[in-house]
Amino acid sequence: MLEDRFVPPSGAFTRSVAIRFSHCDPAGIVYFPHYFDMFNGLIEDWYGQELGFDYAELITGRRYGFPFVHIECDFKIPSRIGEVIELTLLVEHIGRSSLAIAIICHHDNIERLRARMVTAMMSLDTKKAVPMPKPLRDEIESYQRRTAGAQLDDLSLC
Repeated sequence: MLEDRFVPPSGAFTRSVAIRFSHCDPAGIVYFPHYFDMFNGLIEDWYGQELGFDYAELITGRRYGFPFVHIECDFKIPSRIGEVIELTLLVEHIGRSSLAIAIICHHDNIERLRARMVTAMMSLDTKKAVPMPKPLRDEIESYQRRTAGAQLDDLSLC
């Protein structure tokens, strides 16, 4: 199996996740839908801890939603119960109301999977896409510039 090395760029938002029994199938490897729950948790933490925006407040207070409109994932190496993986979030493209990100799962600098996803910012009241507020856009653009050394493909999803 080909192993791709991955070292997060300096300043990239990375979190450790312990692989638990509840994440795994009977073979002891992560059952793929559980990765998507991990990804959403990483995104929520990124909004709060990196960008300074309370994700819950954006949804319940400001009435914004962030549905996924596109997801693709390349699974390369399985993760097993008892391991601790790292998840790194990188910004690929910022649209008017969309955000394309990559989440890379890695362990010991070896990439295990790469997910690419696009979210669309929408009003929960009108159910229509809305432009990203300037303060949020500014923080995301700043993060993208700080982590620009990332190992991303040329493919843009937005």
